[in-house]
Amino acid sequence: MAGRPCIEWLVRYLVKQGVRRVIISTGYRAEVIERYFQEHPVPGVSIGCATEPRPMGTAGGFAYAVRSSGQTAPAWLVMNGDTLVFADLKTAIDTLADPEIAGAIYGYDAPDTSRYGSLVTDAAGNLARFEEKKPGRGVISTGLYLLGDSLLRQFPNREPLSLEREVFPALTSAGVSLKVIRMTAPFLDIGTPESLPQAEAFVQANLDWFELAPV
Repeated sequence: MAGRPCIEWLVRYLVKQGVRRVIISTGYRAEVIERYFQEHPVPGVSIGCATEPRPMGTAGGFAYAVRSSGQTAPAWLVMNGDTLVFADLKTAIDTLADPEIAGAIYGYDAPDTSRYGSLVTDAAGNLARFEEKKPGRGVISTGLYLLGDSLLRQFPNREPLSLEREVFPALTSAGVSLKVIRMTAPFLDIGTPESLPQAEAFVQANLDWFELAPV
């Protein structure tokens, strides 16, 4: 779309936000993604790939990518590969400065949550639960999370493992505070035949969110 794969646009958004190291969790046709970034490096960022040996789910793939990278960090930014979400990442970083907050979830105020399900928060703005898909306005997850490194040790020990259906409910039941950051920045999930054709115009309308010049 607009001359580049979606995953490159996501990397260029991250570079614009100040991210300098990216790990892509890959599976089917992983070699295509690895070869692409070898042939088309993005200036200003180191890109590595962690290929799942089997389908591991969103949480399992994330944990495997962290282990495979050999890297350490106080927190990990997690995002979907088929969602274009333009959020100011400093908001989540500032949120995790509070030692009582273990993670941050970017939520988007959507006119209809029937495709996504919705996030329900408590009075403090922390995640209380996920609600199943149903018509009507609500706050949906954008698939963009900043998770403190200590949370990885609290993941259930099974595979495949889902962040949304298994890990987050388990954490909230255990009293872990996951702050929901409600955002109004542009957002597009390209994961359906109906939304994918919108992607090119969406990118063109939001070029300021991407790093396009050499870094």
